[in-house]
Amino acid sequence: MKQLYVTVPNKTGLHARPARLFVKEASKFQCEILIKKKQDQDFVNAKSILTVMALGAGQNTDLVIVADGIDEDAAIACIKELFRQNLME
Repeated sequence: MKQLYVTVPNKTGLHARPARLFVKEASKFQCEILIKKKQDQDFVNAKSILTVMALGAGQNTDLVIVADGIDEDAAIACIKELFRQNLME
């Protein structure tokens, strides 16, 4: 299991377009990928647009992303790069 801590960089947060892109990238991997706000207790499925958008992650929200499975390293690397690129915004 791998964990990644990121902060939502873009002004509009994890709204429809970046959430869709995030889910699209997460869905490319076989491993289970979960996401939550740092202060929340429960993780949600990072491969579901509805649960990702329901997080309500605005700009500067700290997130925890967990990948667990055969391709977890590649998944974390891909997601880390996506956030480094400001969620393509």
